[in-house]
Amino acid sequence: MTPASILIVDDEAHMRRVLEIMLRQLGHQVHTAADGQHAMSVLEQTDIDLVLTDLRMPVLDGIGLMKAMTELGLRVPTIVMTAQGSVETAVQAMKLGAHDYLLRPFDVEVLELAIERVLSREQMRIENKFLREQVTRPSEDFFGRSAAMRDVFEQIRQVGPTRAAVLITGETGTGKELAARAVHRASDRAANLFVPINCAALPAEMVEAELFGHDKGAFTGALKDRVGKFELASKGSIFLDEITEMPMAAQSKLLRVLQEGTIERLGSNQSIVLDVRVIAACNCDPREAVRNGRLREDLYYRLNVFSLMLPPLRARIDDLLGLLEQLARRQGRRIAVAADALQCLQAYDWPGNVRELDNVIQRALVLCPGDVIEMRHLPADLREATPRLASALANADAPMAAGLPESLELPDAVARLEDRLIVEALRRTGDNKRRAAALLGVSERTLWYKLGRSKDDAAPGSN
Repeated sequence: MTPASILIVDDEAHMRRVLEIMLRQLGHQVHTAADGQHAMSVLEQTDIDLVLTDLRMPVLDGIGLMKAMTELGLRVPTIVMTAQGSVETAVQAMKLGAHDYLLRPFDVEVLELAIERVLSREQMRIENKFLREQVTRPSEDFFGRSAAMRDVFEQIRQVGPTRAAVLITGETGTGKELAARAVHRASDRAANLFVPINCAALPAEMVEAELFGHDKGAFTGALKDRVGKFELASKGSIFLDEITEMPMAAQSKLLRVLQEGTIERLGSNQSIVLDVRVIAACNCDPREAVRNGRLREDLYYRLNVFSLMLPPLRARIDDLLGLLEQLARRQGRRIAVAADALQCLQAYDWPGNVRELDNVIQRALVLCPGDVIEMRHLPADLREATPRLASALANADAPMAAGLPESLELPDAVARLEDRLIVEALRRTGDNKRRAAALLGVSERTLWYKLGRSKDDAAPGSN
């Protein structure tokens, strides 16, 4: 059973002590109160997961305690304890919202089962609320048959079953959240929640409350306790998208949480032990973000236990047709693409990657009355942005020998073409070696080797 913070409310000191010993033996954190009035003071000041209360008490009895909790909006699971002769009162307590009741006397096994049953039901309520909020989001599949994507899938297969933190990098629109979900599904946490949070979309003053939760009254507008995303992701995975957009103060607290494995809600001094798999992502070079002061260096090393880089769409153009079909199916359509339109799509650079492709296809489906997307259904700016295609079509009927070097020796020709492709990849990525390697479909180490080889070949006196 997951350890919980439990409040025992009973006017008999001996009974409070016995229950406290039993619950501490089960691993729970225990608070006690002699009556309902004292219990309300504890509830207003302490983060309590479960109330275990007697019904008959002076000052404020169990029924009065539950009414007071309801009036203040304190939604804390409650188990009432009652003697054999007052079952009717227990039924009244259940009508007021009690989750269960125990007939005295009871042994530790009965108590343990009742607590586990109530806490599990409450966790399911929280998870179902979260899942209902997520159900409006479109379901997407992480797709790819290209060599670059096969490499990504293999890395996910390897890192998924581990507990390692994962840092996903890639351009905007490459599917970083889909990759994070794939890592979660490949782990032993797949049956538990995957909780995504976009750090760039949160107001700076709300980041900590969103991540770690808050107690009632922690700040103006905190009218009730709130479970944070880390607490919600217990036993599952949390995905921190756009981590470089998180304020530095929040990054500092996040680092401490990752180091210590505990959180504290805002306004509370109670530590909550975490068991959460952390996956983070950014659409820029994280090392450059460290140099620019947008990402703490120590947090970078904590998150970058395993690095997963997603290739841009232009580096996996073989996946284009399959992505087209998948995106069309999401719109309830089955389509084909005319040859010239497909050539245009394949020649485009796709700076917005799969997200941009999705927008283009949605627009084309609106304009396309039939089941074939033609060139006229594509945006004008996309058609005009493919000079390579226009050049290729203009020279389609030219003799094959046109433009070829005098020497046709294959090794030399391949080396020259490889050098041109490397130069073009570096130009497109602003001389970013890591992204250029992904664009070329090779490892960064291979790219550095080829660059060194090119310099050696160009050196005076080289053969």
